[in-house]
Parts: sequence; C-alpha cells; structure tokens
Amino acid sequence: MKRRIILLITALIISINVNAQLDRSIQPKGGPTPKIKLEKPQEFKLKNGIKVLVVENHKLPRVAYSLSIDNRPIIEGEKAGVTSLLGSILGNGTTTIPKDEFNEEIDFLGASLNIGFSGGFASTLTRNNERVVELMADAVINPLLSEEEFNKEKDKLIEALKADKKSLDAIAGRVGSALSYGKNHAYGEFISEETLNNITFEDVLEYHERYFKPNNSYLVVIGDVNYKEIKSLISEKFGAWKKGKSHTDPIPLLTPNVNLTEINFIDLPTATQSSISVTNNVDLKMNDEDYHAALITNNILGGGGEGYLFKNLREDKGYTYGAYSSLGSSRYGVSRFTAGAKVRNVVTDSAVVEIIKEINRIKTENVDAELLKNAKAKYVGNFIRRIENPQVGAKYAVDIKLNDLPKDFYETYLEKINAVSAADVKRVANRYFNYPNGTRIIVVGKGSDVADNLTENVGWPVTYFDHYANSIAKPVFNKAIPDGLTASQVINNYINAIGGRDLLESVNSLVQKADMVVPPGSPFKPQAIIKHKLPNKYSFTIEASMPGQNMANSNSMGGGRRGPSSGMGGRSSSSMTGNKMTLMKVTFDGETGYSESPQGRNELDEKQINELKSNDEVFEELGYSEDEIELISINSIDFKDAYKVKITEGEKVSYRYYSVDSSLLLSEEEEDENNNITVTYYDDYRDVSGIKFPFNINTPSQKIELNFTEILINEEIKDSDF
Repeated sequence: MKRRIILLITALIISINVNAQLDRSIQPKGGPTPKIKLEKPQEFKLKNGIKVLVVENHKLPRVAYSLSIDNRPIIEGEKAGVTSLLGSILGNGTTTIPKDEFNEEIDFLGASLNIGFSGGFASTLTRNNERVVELMADAVINPLLSEEEFNKEKDKLIEALKADKKSLDAIAGRVGSALSYGKNHAYGEFISEETLNNITFEDVLEYHERYFKPNNSYLVVIGDVNYKEIKSLISEKFGAWKKGKSHTDPIPLLTPNVNLTEINFIDLPTATQSSISVTNNVDLKMNDEDYHAALITNNILGGGGEGYLFKNLREDKGYTYGAYSSLGSSRYGVSRFTAGAKVRNVVTDSAVVEIIKEINRIKTENVDAELLKNAKAKYVGNFIRRIENPQVGAKYAVDIKLNDLPKDFYETYLEKINAVSAADVKRVANRYFNYPNGTRIIVVGKGSDVADNLTENVGWPVTYFDHYANSIAKPVFNKAIPDGLTASQVINNYINAIGGRDLLESVNSLVQKADMVVPPGSPFKPQAIIKHKLPNKYSFTIEASMPGQNMANSNSMGGGRRGPSSGMGGRSSSSMTGNKMTLMKVTFDGETGYSESPQGRNELDEKQINELKSNDEVFEELGYSEDEIELISINSIDFKDAYKVKITEGEKVSYRYYSVDSSLLLSEEEEDENNNITVTYYDDYRDVSGIKFPFNINTPSQKIELNFTEILINEEIKDSDF
C-alpha cells in the first residue's frame, strides 16, 4: 500500500470564544433610529476641471482624500485587460521619486496612499497633511509608467488566469456575466490570455492619456482641515494636472432578458460542487422611487442568515454553507438580480427548485411583519457602521453628484428604509425578479452527475456552453467503455506513454524544483524543492525569495497522498539564507522524520511514518495491484475524453483520469476523512531523459499551483539531505 502525499496550504484560523451568560433566544430591543447628519461639503473647481468637495471634521487629527475618475464603462474588446494593467502600474512611484523611496516615505509618515485606474485614496495624520497631498498629487500627475513594470504585471495577470482556469468561481463569474450582458458588452467582456497578449505598453500609455484626466474627476477631502487652507494647497498641488480632451464612450445599454426561462449549463467534469445563479438583468438606479424598497426586498430574500434562501438551503435542507441574492443598481440602468449558492453535485437540481420556490414566495406572499422589522433594523445598523468610514463618506458625497440625487438623500436614507411596507416588498419583487419568465438559470458543475437531473426534474430547456460562454452541443458525459478494456491496461498504457516500465523502474532518485504560483501582489516568490531517494527517503522544502526582507513568514501544511511531483504536508519553517527564507521543510530518512515551522519542530506521527515507509516507488502506478484498481467510465476532462480509474487503498479511495488519446494522467480527485474532495490537474508534459513529467500541477480549490523548472533523474542525493 502506498500513499501520495499532496501539498495543502491552509490559512490559520484563530477563534475567540466569549462565554457570556446571555439568553440568545431573545433578540435585544433596538433603540430609536438615529438621525443621520452628513456635513454638507464645501465645493470648488480648479481650472483644469477637477471638482473638489471638502468636509471639515475636527474630531480626530486625521484627513482622508478620495479621488474618483468618472469614466463611463469602457469596452476594451480585443485588448480586454488594458485598464487592469494600467491600474496595476499606477502608484508605483513617480517620475520624480523612485518606487522604493516613495513607498518608504509613505510608511515613514504613517500614511496610506493608493492610486488605480478609477482614482485613488490617501489617509494621513493632520501634521503630515501637506506632504501627503504633495505625494498624492505627484503620483497622479507624474506617474512612473515603465515598460518593465508593465511586463511584470502582465506576466502576473497571465499566471493568475492560468491558476483560475479550473476554478469553479472564476468560470461561473466569467460565463455568468458574458451570458447575461453579451461578450461584446462592457459588463460582459472578460480578460483572457489572448487579449492580454494583444496589449502593448503603448496601449497602456494611450489609455492613460485618454481616460486619466482631471476634467472628469472628483476629489473629496474629509477630516481635520481648514477650507481656505486646503483649497489653497490643492489648487497649488493639483493645478498642474493638465486638462484633457473629453471623450464620450457609448453608454452601455440594458441587455434584453431571455424570453423564456432557460438553464445554461457549463460542464466542469472534476467539480466537486455546482455553482447556481438564477439571474436576470434589471434597470434600477439610486434615484428611483423603488430603490430603498429594493434594498430591503433583496435583504429579505437573500441578504444573510435571516434570508429566505439561507434558511431554506442551509438551515432546513443542508445543501450548502450559504445561499444569497444580490440586486444591483447602476446610474446607467444596467445591472443584474442574482440568487444562488454553491451546493453538492447530488442536490443541484433540488437546490435550483428551492431557490425558485423562495423567489416565488417573496413575489406571492406578504412578508412576515416581524421579519420585515428585523430586516430593516439590520440594514439600519449596517448603514450606521458604514458611514463612520471616511472612505464611505467620500463615496456618498460623490454619489449625490453622479447619480443626480437630492442633497438630503443620505440624511433621509433611514427614514425611507423604515417606511418600506410588506406591499412594497411584494411589488418590488414582482418588478425586478423575473421568474418564471425571462430568467437564466446558470449552472456550472459536473455534467455526468448533474445535467440529466436538471433536464428531468427542473423542467426548463437546457442549453450548453463552454468555459468561455460559447454555445456548444450537449457533451457526451459518460461514454461506453470498449469491450475487454481493463483498468490494468489503462495503467500500463500510461506507464508506456511516459517512458515504459523498464525506464521508470531504473529511476532510483528524483530531484524536482518548482515555482509556486501565489496571488498577484504577494511579497514573496516561493520555490519548492522535492527530493526522493529509493527505497523511501523523502524531503520537501519551500523557499521564498524576499529581496530586502529580513522577516520570517510561515504557512501551515496538511498531509495527503504523494505522486511523482508532489510533497508532504507538515508545518513551515522560517529561516533566512541570504535573500531566501525557508518557509517549510519536511524530511523522512526511511525510519523517522520531522517537520519544521515557526512553532517549532514536530516529529512525524505513526500514520505519516507508515505512509512514507510504504513509499517504495517513485512512480505510483508501478505499484498498483489488480485488486486496487477499477475502470469506472469514460468522462470528459476539459472537453477531452478520459478513462476514470478508481484507486482503492485500504479505506482510502481516489479517482484518476487518463486521456483516451494520449494515455497521460489529466487529473485526480481525492476525498479526505472529512468528506472534502480535492481535485488536482496535471498538464504541460515534457520529456526529461526519456520520461514524460507534468511540468504544471494545479489544485484550484487549495489555490496551489506548481510550475516545475528543473527535474533531475538519478542525481546523487546525500543521506544527510534527509
């Protein structure tokens, strides 16, 4: 019996338990609704067109600045991603101050300053106000837009797209927007590797010149300032920002909804859950009479733990961890209503039925008076907490300007929330929730488990799309296995495809080095080093390049199975060697082993030792016995046919998918003792000394991706390495 130990990176969750003697069955009584009084901003306008709003507030010695650049939604087309790239390189220093010096001074001042394509935000103590305004103006007017930074950010974005390629959430979000609005709509287009490769540095400069201008900008100042003094300061520092030519990009139009409700299904063969979105487009603006009632209506349906959806799908049925809805608004009248959840594959059709049931319920039944009262109270409380944030206050000030709102819009906000009636809720639900007509039910999931049940049990026509919202014919989810084909033959075909049994058995040691993909903007670039020496000596190390850093970092690791290009879980170790820091190290010398972390050294337990002792093959498939493997079916993996092979090792069951065409391993799914399923993808096979290895291993649910840079076969490995 052998185990494949797969690397799992998890976040440390710290829980704080408060043992107060409270009767939580009794909801505390709320006090009177507080009066909301937002200070009226004083306004002025510079010659370059920038509109400045100032709110004096001397309670604390702090000042906040919020810059909003009011561009209409931009259709980027074949260069989708250009504004994202521009936003990522803005704020990285100026033409007068290098990036590192700029950031160091902001830190020294105890301030914050962020600049992006849509504007920026700064916050500082009053005593540093003048310098921070100067730095903010410099970052806005004289940004350092370098081709080097552009290329770095472009590579990061491409890597992020690759990491999201198998992500259920990423596919659901991309296809959902594209189907709702259309791929040529400003809200429906999406970034791809192809569109990113179409973008040049000159494109970024052109977009900056075209759209990053003062004449369509608002600057809101809130805090401990004097109006006359701040007016003089801003005029001096921002007055040099050159006015540009006004551009009027077309206003996005509301995309018509489908005539009849339909199910749009996207197959993700290795999905362990289904993503469900019941959605339709809406025309809702902040200055509409229905706006406040719409907020409460959505809150009752799916605004949180007290909503209809949550109580049904989670508390009653146990289908999901959470079920929610959203009802968007836009000054252009182009937005969406969405109700949905992520659920287990086996209950996907049932969950769709229940979501529809709750939408019908809020459209046909009067909401309970107590529930309505509580929904309003919850919204009021959240609103009061939000307005304490200076950034939110700045947004409200700009909202009034951009959305043509009454000057007392936010002062009367709570009054209008509390005025919402049960009749209002029903009326608004019928206006904005389209079901049973004109609704898309977008489902992303495992077609072999889900699609036919949707057709049979939900009752609406099902159309099929790929991962990029292209219409396709219904896939064949389960094809017949050829007569006489066995699991052993599939495994042998794989062994032959990657190099042959004799060559694989000649491998006595293996060294693998890989770059680990981390979220964009992370301060480190981890590298994994895996060493394996027969019969069962093993080590796994993660190092991070951290130029200029002398701080330790850590990750906690969990155990799993081990394959040809993976590592063993344990705790991380933090030690510095030059500009490299060891985040984690796990070793096993054939008899004993340990893991190191910032919390100390931990000896491997008996279970881990037994798993590693059985690790007498570099390539796991060489050791499978007839009674461990079973050929289940032919499934589609990324629209490629694959043999599904069940691997049973004691109480442990996993599934491996081998390409029908190439015989190579495409993916694997495993279930742990807590019934959590992990899917791992294998890609980019390359020849190393006659043996094919996957140079890319991706586990989307854990956000783990390894891109191998070097693989060494039968290199001498010292026993001291273990």
